[in-house]
Amino acid sequence: MAVMRIGHVSVRVTDIEKARDHYTNTVGLIETHRDADGTTYFKAWDEWDKYSVIIVPAARPGCNYIAYKVEKNSELDIYGERLEKRGLKVEELKPGAIPFVGRALRFILPSSHRMVLFAEKEAVGKAVGTVNPDPWPDGLKGCGVMHLDHCLLMAELNPDKGINRVKECSDLFQEVLDFKLTEQTVGGPNHSIMAMAFLACSSKPHDIAFVANAEPGFHHFAFYLDSWDEVRRAADVMSKRRTKIDIGPTRHGITRGATIYFFDPSGNRNETFAGLGYFVSRDMPVITWTEEEVGAAIFYPNRELNENFTTVYTAAS
Repeated sequence: MAVMRIGHVSVRVTDIEKARDHYTNTVGLIETHRDADGTTYFKAWDEWDKYSVIIVPAARPGCNYIAYKVEKNSELDIYGERLEKRGLKVEELKPGAIPFVGRALRFILPSSHRMVLFAEKEAVGKAVGTVNPDPWPDGLKGCGVMHLDHCLLMAELNPDKGINRVKECSDLFQEVLDFKLTEQTVGGPNHSIMAMAFLACSSKPHDIAFVANAEPGFHHFAFYLDSWDEVRRAADVMSKRRTKIDIGPTRHGITRGATIYFFDPSGNRNETFAGLGYFVSRDMPVITWTEEEVGAAIFYPNRELNENFTTVYTAAS
């Protein structure tokens, strides 16, 4: 039984036309469907499901929900039982309640973010096909990202009140959803407080992450690129298109990945990420960063946190 990977993310945008232009011509996604209300669905060229990103017209930016794909439809029943035993309210969605998706489970994480599990989504195939494929397709736009990689969510931490939603989410993902903790940051007395948790359900350094904050928030969703050279090229694309960059190109200590953080026109933070790091197996020791080195953990070359990284974000739900 397994949660295999991230399936899609649904985000709110305040200007749907500008958002379509950004995700098509800057990020390089491919539009696959559009609803009557303007909601638009995208996939990356190396993905085979119909979409991995949904942008929804709204009055304020932020995340509607994140969705992860399980291997078999029958596993939804097992995960649903586990979640309910954990005390979470689980809502079953009928096939088609989420467009092009089979039955699904929806629930709210301890961090207040909405999450969905599903097993089936309409497949449309990779842009290069699966028979004698070329390494990339012709006609890529913008950064030409390969696939949706991960999300980072902000979770409440208030030690004075005994609240640590990062730890709660980390425990939930490991004990209920079968993720592995790959890296963490710790602080406080005797380094006893978990402030960040990076969790994987695949062989990647992380498929989801939680970072401590005074309130819940949606920090970013990330798109995979093949190499450090592709990340550097992405910076040129963003400059040419006058895209607002938060920080980068640079490198993480955590995950060892190359990165650029940037914003869509509504203020949702995106990331281009090249996983230059390591291969995860279930027996890999957890990597721990202490609060004294958190700058290097996040931005390794200059070993300092960009203030925007922790203070700028959009709504959790």
